[in-house]
Amino acid sequence: MLVGASLGGITSLVAAGEHPGLARGLVLVDVVVRLEPEGVTRINDFMTAHADGFASLEEVADAIAAYNPLRRRPRNLEGLRKNVRQRSDGRWYWHWDPAFVRIDDEPQRDAGPERLRVAASRVTIPTLVVRGAQSDVVSDEGLADMLRLIPQAESVDVQSAGHMVAGDDNDVFADRLEAFLARLDSGEAVGR
Repeated sequence: MLVGASLGGITSLVAAGEHPGLARGLVLVDVVVRLEPEGVTRINDFMTAHADGFASLEEVADAIAAYNPLRRRPRNLEGLRKNVRQRSDGRWYWHWDPAFVRIDDEPQRDAGPERLRVAASRVTIPTLVVRGAQSDVVSDEGLADMLRLIPQAESVDVQSAGHMVAGDDNDVFADRLEAFLARLDSGEAVGR
């Protein structure tokens, strides 16, 4: 089973389309072939900001709140530790390396729209597209295009979520994922 959100979803889509038989099912979280450019730019800006880290978990919470005003700011900031790492200088840094976003000399990393479109058209396994209803990355048009490319796919919206679906409403996300997996395991028809 491949389950991927954002960049992990793009990777999962390519893997499923380019390597038939790799998985029994595919779950894409706020990922389609035709992404909204403004939303993608906002994500890239967020990921590459704060290269000098944060002085505190409070600052991390402030950055997340600025990116996603729909998400309620946590009272207990300890949960943010899964998103950042504290280095020897005492500052907190995202768990990803912002330089990763700028790497452009590795051809296998090309996930341009044409490669994604071809990969999607080759996906034959049961597929679930989970979209944050408040997402600025996946539009109605982008979702409809994806469902045409993968005819057996089904989709669900998580009403109170944006692009960061699992983080915005993990309970609803987990329920949708578990229901899909249960139908897949039971042999029940999965798809529209």
